[in-house]
Amino acid sequence: MRALLLRDLRLALRAGGGFGLGLAFFLIVTVLVPFSVGPQSELLGRIAPGVLWLGALLACLLSLDRLLALDWEDGTLDLMATAPLPLEAVLTIKALAHWITTSLPLVLAAPVLGVLLNLPTAGFLWLVVSLLLGTPALSVIGTFGAALTVGLKRGGLLMSLLVLPLYVPTLIFGAEAARRGAAGMAVETPLLMLAGISAATLALLPFASAAVLRVNLR
Repeated sequence: MRALLLRDLRLALRAGGGFGLGLAFFLIVTVLVPFSVGPQSELLGRIAPGVLWLGALLACLLSLDRLLALDWEDGTLDLMATAPLPLEAVLTIKALAHWITTSLPLVLAAPVLGVLLNLPTAGFLWLVVSLLLGTPALSVIGTFGAALTVGLKRGGLLMSLLVLPLYVPTLIFGAEAARRGAAGMAVETPLLMLAGISAATLALLPFASAAVLRVNLR
């Protein structure tokens, strides 16, 4: 399992669409927002949690189309499906590799970009905590979408249409937790909902992803 994780990390960094592209997109979104809404510091501070969460979500979405595509193209996916390691574990490791190469750099960069949006000081900690709790769900849901569309021509657009509605609850509770933290309000409820969503996706979606992938590989 460790060898598979290291392989996927190297593949993600070499093939593009890894942390570099995600960070660049995240930065672009953060820089362009002040130009579109104006330089009002108070307004930027109010919308900063939602903007940062939306930027992180879209940055995660950028690399999903290549999550299984490279293994499909060279036949590695067929070998993984017949390997002693359960396919559910393989997909879980792939989701972990995606989280490490895409989501984790976004979590680390979010406080720095929050400064550009005048995020209140009290909101930095809760922004990072909400991203740490919520982004694993984004990677696992994205793996499910990649398994559904693997092998399809131009499946990236279809996968985005399938995955984005499933991302909405994570976006709502993640942005709400960061917003409440920035306003000095109680954050327990949205953080618990985020943790519940991530736990549920980690428990259920690898099995669903493996099931649909087996169908696509037939």
